[in-house]
Amino acid sequence: MSAVFDKPSVWQRVRPVFTGFDGPLIFAMLWLAAFGLVTMYSAGFDHGTRFVDHARNMVLALVILFLVSQVPPQKLMSLAVPLYTVGVILLVATAVMGVTKKGATRWLNVGVVIQPSEILKIAMPLMMAWWFQRREGRVRMLDFSVALVLLMIPVGLIVKQPDLGTAILVFSAGFYVIFFAGLSWRLILPVVLVGAVAITAIVVSADRICQPEVKWPMLRDYQKHRVCTLLDPTTDPLGKGFHIIQGMIAIGSGGVEGKGFMKGTQTHLEFIPERTTDFIFAAFAEEFGLMGVAGLLLGFCFLIFRGLMIAADAPTVFTRLLAGAITLSFFTYAFVNMGMVSGILPVVGIPLPFISYGGTAMVTLGLGLGILMSIAKNRRLVQT
Repeated sequence: MSAVFDKPSVWQRVRPVFTGFDGPLIFAMLWLAAFGLVTMYSAGFDHGTRFVDHARNMVLALVILFLVSQVPPQKLMSLAVPLYTVGVILLVATAVMGVTKKGATRWLNVGVVIQPSEILKIAMPLMMAWWFQRREGRVRMLDFSVALVLLMIPVGLIVKQPDLGTAILVFSAGFYVIFFAGLSWRLILPVVLVGAVAITAIVVSADRICQPEVKWPMLRDYQKHRVCTLLDPTTDPLGKGFHIIQGMIAIGSGGVEGKGFMKGTQTHLEFIPERTTDFIFAAFAEEFGLMGVAGLLLGFCFLIFRGLMIAADAPTVFTRLLAGAITLSFFTYAFVNMGMVSGILPVVGIPLPFISYGGTAMVTLGLGLGILMSIAKNRRLVQT
């Protein structure tokens, strides 16, 4: 009987910290991280310390993932409202007294310069999931309306900065929660149809509405130029169309097998702009070709599939909605980045997860994966 009252050993006490991790999710993460390191070594070879910094940022993301995975989902839910509130307050402060660079007011000096919109990438799905958790089993149309208001307040503030890329990511993260909460297709399809009609109208009348004197409602001139350049990049091949043209040339020249590691001419002759950040996918496709792109897409598909499986197995409404939204946020990152580099979407400055250089994006990635790991780990510990 005395053994029952023996103190647990040190290993017995710390073991839960190092167990319960989701193996397939870790495998998908390491698969993509390997692609990212190889690509950054080549694309950033003559770009200072980009490779070393990228590896350091990955280690930082892993540390953040490990720490966040120790936080139980119940604690994450308690942080939803404070984090969302702080994020919105900081966005308002940015609009009033933010730091302006290159015509955009996206940063706030609070002793150190921060970009408050990054907070909303995580705070938004947390807040939306918290909202629908409180209305479990009795969700009404009014609840969807309130959720839409909570979503559009920060998105509107981010668009005003302007930062269309981050606004798309924050909006999509919140909308995914609303969709998974049970938003009817009868409400979604009309919006999709209106969007399709609008896009068709823009394509058909591009020659007229892309004239310099024509103003587009709710969009600034540079945003209008991005759309018009997408429709016909050859109208300004050495200016605003240069990015798209060079990206498509690099992707096409890679062929099936690619030109080989460190042998990309478009990359190393510096024809690809932003080759370590927004347009790194073009550098990757040039050197590794269709086969390499297929491997990269396989990694993203596996990550998304595993994330959705974690969401499906989640025990509560909050964890299910949160895991689903974060997982599809990775899809949005990858789809928009590859789409803009390939010339099928406007250039909006969205990084490619694990591949693009950027400390802030990597930290956000670590937070998202840490939350997924927390949900999966909590589920495993409950089952055992």
